[in-house]
Amino acid sequence: MAQLSRRHVLVLGVGGALGAGALRKVRASEAVAEAHGISAFGDLKYPADFHHLDYVNPDAPKGGTFSLIPSVRSYNQSYFTFSSLNAYILKGEGAQGMDMTFAALMGRANDEPDAMYGLAAKSVRISPDKLTYTFTMRPEARFHDGSKLTAHDVAFSLNVLKEKGHPLIVVQLRDLVKAEAIDDATVAVTFAPNRARDVPLYVAGLPIFSKAYYATRAFDESTLDTPLGSGPYKVGRFEVNRYVEYDRVKDWWGADLPLCRGSFNFDTVRYEFYRDRDVAFEGFTGKNYLFREELTARIWATRYDFPAVKDGRVKREQLPDETPSGAQGWFMNLRRDKFKDPRVREALIYAFDFEWTNKTIMYGAYARTRSPFQNSDMMVSGPPSPEELALLEPFRGKVPDEVFGQPFVPPVSDGSGQDRTLLRKASELLNEAGFVIKDRKRVLPNGEPFTIEFLNDEPSLQPHHGPYLKNLATLGIDATFRLVDAVQYRARVEDFDFDMTMERFSMSATPGDAMRPFFSSQAANTKGSYNLAGISDPVIDALIEKIIAAQNRAELTTACRVFDRVFRAGRYWVPQWYANFHRVAYWDQFSHPDKPAKYAQGVGAPENWWYDAAKAAKLEQAK
Repeated sequence: MAQLSRRHVLVLGVGGALGAGALRKVRASEAVAEAHGISAFGDLKYPADFHHLDYVNPDAPKGGTFSLIPSVRSYNQSYFTFSSLNAYILKGEGAQGMDMTFAALMGRANDEPDAMYGLAAKSVRISPDKLTYTFTMRPEARFHDGSKLTAHDVAFSLNVLKEKGHPLIVVQLRDLVKAEAIDDATVAVTFAPNRARDVPLYVAGLPIFSKAYYATRAFDESTLDTPLGSGPYKVGRFEVNRYVEYDRVKDWWGADLPLCRGSFNFDTVRYEFYRDRDVAFEGFTGKNYLFREELTARIWATRYDFPAVKDGRVKREQLPDETPSGAQGWFMNLRRDKFKDPRVREALIYAFDFEWTNKTIMYGAYARTRSPFQNSDMMVSGPPSPEELALLEPFRGKVPDEVFGQPFVPPVSDGSGQDRTLLRKASELLNEAGFVIKDRKRVLPNGEPFTIEFLNDEPSLQPHHGPYLKNLATLGIDATFRLVDAVQYRARVEDFDFDMTMERFSMSATPGDAMRPFFSSQAANTKGSYNLAGISDPVIDALIEKIIAAQNRAELTTACRVFDRVFRAGRYWVPQWYANFHRVAYWDQFSHPDKPAKYAQGVGAPENWWYDAAKAAKLEQAK
């Protein structure tokens, strides 16, 4: 499954001077040094005079084409289609890759948990009270039409995104008070008192739009007009619903910045869109696109035997994934009365036989997901530590007693596909909740049939639902799989018009304010938010604030583990599976660094890969 938040879960602090996460009191007269980079807790790997990021090839050649199908999405994007070149609002289906056309104030270093370094901004000063960030712009920064990128464009962009951006952006900018251009080269961004730790860095990573361009255009409208950008690529050819190309800006002003050396190497990056992943696989075998991250274990295990793989023209690799794997599962919509009782939700967890599904459908490729912080040290195990108990104690009586003991883990089945012990337990839980059997059908306490519709837009996931629906039928539940097109799916999910749906949410290595769109009460009622389950719990809200307020990484880890305990106790989802590696296949005309940067969301493609002319020539000869 795709990872929704991977491009915009960002965090902040100050490097080389005061850490923004270090909320100690300072005198108003205390000077704050100008910083070339920022991080959540003030630590930076790279000095001010660094030449390039360690995980790139600074001498990577430029040229060639990189083509792929989407494997991640954000805001209004879809995996299967696009209808708009505006990817930062609610309307329309935004084109994949539009982020490459815009510069931001700063950009990520993916070999650090959360550090950012100057891009359009060459430096930043932070006020002693940590509420004003003053960025100094690079004089060489330009839009693609040659016009200068100034502080006025930054101020316009932040204010318009706060007012008219996608709801997920609006939620994360709640602590942004204002952005003001002091002059062409200086922009001051003011935050609310007690602002979230990571909001300033989220702001530093947002796209910068041209104020002059939007003086005659509505920002919040879906459009196929190419917006004026300032990034390493600009929109090239495209055909709605089929493909979109991005052409490298060969005289881009940022190409030789330390943050960018060795990146953005392809002359053309092309996204292909297919309505069906099985059909998309056939497109890859026919060389209709050149790179594929394989998300389906069945296809990886059984279908990579076509001639180009056998003769070496297509390479397969498994590359490590050291980032938090996040929460993949079926999310139950608690806005509907039938899912409000946690015993019902737990029964639905017991009905899913992961062991059988993994063995039979997924060729044993996965491990069971337990936590929203899976594959990280923020995931809890065992009884609470003294530090966790200290944080939990004020909530005693407001949370289930189990959070003070061992955390909830999904049951392990006998692998038969219909484990009678687990199904018996599920039936007992349903009976306790008043969901009894009547005329061989499970009914709600009000006597209505207990029905569940699983909403999805991907045909390849039907086999994963089949055995689960069969077990639910054994429990007397009328469960169905509803397949809709990508546009209808997004519209229904944004309106929370579903019973259960399948998704994967991935957390940053330094969680903060970006947790609000996933889990907060505010987001539960915000159209388009990632809070699919409709979680509205004051304890969850309070723990999000604890995570946001953590002053060092030890405090952050403790707060996340406590959150994990309480979240698991809520039984908000049916946990599915994860893998700590990426499966990729590509036509052998590329080279790449030895392994992805530790905190990269993905495998660093296409950003840090490059066209290898020698391999391409050999591939051409092998036809």
